[in-house]
This record gives sequence, structure tokens and C-alpha cells, in this order.
Amino acid sequence: MRQIELLNPPEFVRNSNWRDRFETKVSQWLTPWEGEEEVQVGFIGVPLSKTSISISGASMTPNALRELFTNVTTYSIDHGVDLQELHARDLGDIQMHVTDLLRCHANIEQGLKNIYAAMPHLFPIIAGGDHSITCPSVKAIKHHVGGKVGIVQLDSHMDVRNLEDGGPSNGTPIRGLIESGTVEGRHIAQIGLHSFANSRAYHEYAMAQGITQYTARQVAKNGIESLVKQVLEVAGDGTDAIYVTVDMDVLDQAYAPGVPALVPAGMTSWQLLEAVFLLGQHPKVRGFDIVCVDPMQDPRRATVRTALHVILTFLTGYMKRNEFEHNIEE
Repeated sequence: MRQIELLNPPEFVRNSNWRDRFETKVSQWLTPWEGEEEVQVGFIGVPLSKTSISISGASMTPNALRELFTNVTTYSIDHGVDLQELHARDLGDIQMHVTDLLRCHANIEQGLKNIYAAMPHLFPIIAGGDHSITCPSVKAIKHHVGGKVGIVQLDSHMDVRNLEDGGPSNGTPIRGLIESGTVEGRHIAQIGLHSFANSRAYHEYAMAQGITQYTARQVAKNGIESLVKQVLEVAGDGTDAIYVTVDMDVLDQAYAPGVPALVPAGMTSWQLLEAVFLLGQHPKVRGFDIVCVDPMQDPRRATVRTALHVILTFLTGYMKRNEFEHNIEE
């Protein structure tokens, strides 16, 4: 059995004793990796939330998602896609340090590099954790790709807070990527930004860096499909890969009650699902993460359940990549 340094086996595995021979649950498809087989898609947990500015139990999200694997099937009736045709496995969780947060970030970057070295054709589905995990995750993707990376971010926040006032946090991943020279601002596009969740100074910083931004109001007025096409052009212009990051607080608080930073008048579930479906189809998209769900504040796992549907819908788009060029022409 192959062992990958800094990767621990899944902490939680849930199975159902009842089965229908004509139906496949995610738990029957996204099973733990046994250490030998090559896989197309790997679910990777990153259980870190001590870097969250607000109190958050987001470190529990990978296991909360696994808990719901028995509740949903692999079939998308909307798109006629059955995900069980993808060879996917639950690879486990990146090893965290109990107290050293910078070491946690180092472990994320190195752990993902180790995974990509062992499985160079793997598509990663990375489940946080808070949004601080995106900075080391993108650094690992850039190292793996060996070229320029663009970012599409769905979020109510810009995440360009200064690093001096508190160090790396869930409010700094985009700033960290720009200031480390990992990603250029002109290759970053953000959708779903919200009033009263950001500051003028950070908006001016983002504009100065060339970041493309669309607010939740613009999503409501202009429609999500046209905006996704625009952000893909931005993130894909002159880059070798695109990384998609979804902060679940991009949703209206009615759709995502279990996030640390609730906002009213955010995006709807359907808008987010349509966005990730379209993003999954783009051939340059090489990595995906979903962050900032707190299962401890989530009534009936409503937000965790939506996050799982976001992952499955993104993978539905991923399976339809061969139709992407045709769709763009239409």
C-alpha cells in the first residue's frame, strides 16, 4: 500500500446497511482510497479553522460532508450524468498541527504537492476548512502545473485583508497569493461580493491589483451565466490553469445558515449550482475547493448538504467537458 506523506486516511466513513440494486449512493462511489489504484478525482479534506477571524467549526466540515454521503445519489437528472462513471476516491485529510498555524499551511501546500506527485493526473476536490486554506492550495497547484494560474472566486468577501494585523487568516488568501507572486491580480475574478462585508481600502487595493469583481447585485441583475463566461475569460487569459474556490457565504443567509459570516441578499442556491456546473466544464480548471461551512451552527446540516450538492454539480460539469467547446459556440 502506497502512503503519501502528510495525508491521513479518512477519519470518518459512513456506510448504509440498506441498498437498492438500481441506485448508487455517493457513499458507495466515493469510497476510501486503498493506496494503490490511480484515480481521476480525489476528495481531500483540509480540517483547519483556527485561522478563521470569526469563531468557526469549519474544521469539522470534511467529516460532516462524509456523514451525508449516504443521503445523496450519483445521478443528475438535470444533466443526464451519473457520477459513478468517474473513478473517484476519498483520499483522506491533510495532516494538521495542533497549535502551529503556519505549519498547518505548510502541511497543506506540501501535502498536496505530495499527492500530485504520486497522482499527476488527479483532479482535486478540496474540502475546507476556512478560506485560509486556499492560499497554500493554489501554491501547490501552481507548482504542479508549472505555469501561470488564474482564480475564479465565489465569495461575499474579497479576502485581501492586510497580513500585518493578524497574519494569514480566512480573510487573506487572495492577498497572500498576490504578495507571494503566486498569482497576478489580473488573473483573479470574484463573483458575489457583498456590500457591508468589505471596506473601501480593500476595494481600492483590489482595483489597483487588476482584480475583476462582480457583486451579488450584479449577479441578480445580469444573470450568472454571462458573468461566469466573463470570469473564465479573465482567469484563463494567458494562464495555464484555473483554480475555483467557493466560499459558502456567497449564498444568501436563507440558503446558508451554517456559515460564520451570514449575509442577506446573497446569491441563491440555483445561481451557485449553475455557476459551478459551468465552471466544471472548462478544460483549464484544474482544482476546486469549498470552504467556510460551520457544521456546529448549521440547522439540520442544511449548509453542509448544499455544499455537497455544489461539489456534485461541479463534478457533473467536469464530466461534460467534451461538450464545452460546443456550448461556447452556441
